[in-house]
Amino acid sequence: VQLQASGGGLVQAGGSLRLSCAASESINAMGWYRQAPGKQRELVAAITSGGSTHYSDSVKGRFTISRDNAKNTIYLQMNSLKPEDTAAYYCAADHGSHWYDNGMDYWGKGTLVTVSS
Repeated sequence: VQLQASGGGLVQAGGSLRLSCAASESINAMGWYRQAPGKQRELVAAITSGGSTHYSDSVKGRFTISRDNAKNTIYLQMNSLKPEDTAAYYCAADHGSHWYDNGMDYWGKGTLVTVSS
């Protein structure tokens, strides 16, 4: 499975950005992880093919993940961005249903999101 991510960039605090990620085939779970310098990678948001979503507490109410199954594509709308959201964001995907515990199997290249104060 190949994942092609797009979006990201530089934005001021309080602004918005949208990330997109297209998978090369139909797949169950898709999501976004992020890793800031000196920090561990964390799951930001994920969505299954059935529409179930998961968000980290740090982005709830600000980020929205959505999915177009016909295009095997997910979107992450990021609003009210904060400087602490600055990180490399990675799209990931998994065929199975245990991705939350085991992590996802497929990864795309990171896209950098920088939020200036």
